[in-house]
Amino acid sequence: MVPKVDAFRTADVLKGRQAMRPGSFLAHLPEGAWPLLVSSWGADSRVYQRDDELPIGRHDEHVHIVLGGCVRQERHPFGPGKDAPKITRFRGVGQLLGETKLIEPDATVRTTCLTTTWVMPCPLQGMNLLLRRRPHIQLALLRSLEDRNRTDEMIYGTLTRTPLQRVSALLVHLAAVAGTADPAAPGQVTIQGPSQKDMADALVLGVSTVENTIRLLRAPGTDSGLPHGGVLRSGYRQFVVTDLPALRRTAGLS
Repeated sequence: MVPKVDAFRTADVLKGRQAMRPGSFLAHLPEGAWPLLVSSWGADSRVYQRDDELPIGRHDEHVHIVLGGCVRQERHPFGPGKDAPKITRFRGVGQLLGETKLIEPDATVRTTCLTTTWVMPCPLQGMNLLLRRRPHIQLALLRSLEDRNRTDEMIYGTLTRTPLQRVSALLVHLAAVAGTADPAAPGQVTIQGPSQKDMADALVLGVSTVENTIRLLRAPGTDSGLPHGGVLRSGYRQFVVTDLPALRRTAGLS
């Protein structure tokens, strides 16, 4: 059954009435394709709680479409180990997770829910068959992966930019893929889930560097160029962007 949880507008999502994040797989789907996916696998959708791991391991046989929430994905390109390098990325609504399994079924990526997360699992065999028979859906997936790669390069790969620019750009990105607007507070976007350590891992920065940058975004100095009241509030696993245009300018994205 479709999960009945207050955190998600399940009817709007499954009926295609909720806009998906720009650049995501579901945003690229042509008209008429989403009902086909829902009729095939919508009844199998389920909710995972924060800190749960999605089943995208070596012996799992599904890819997953994120319908609500935010996850952290971690890869270990040189193998697991205590001090082994890892690559951390954040994924949100509309994204297809575990896409490598479509061409390499034994592929694995550790995927941890950072919030209550709603996903639609799609069996590998069925999804591959659908992609072969429906080239327009395959094209939507390819376009979403290219958009995601370009965004990853801009957000995570620009190591020569300042920590302020890089942290600001990541927050803008998180606001887009995992943020929620509050009708009672127009112009504000709340980001649930990622911790400052998660952000440091993703940007390959020290935790103290991220902490100092967040502090500056909350309470900027007179010579910072930021609005006097700051552009951010933060709490435990929560950031509230209070001035998104100013944050974008700080990140050099506008």
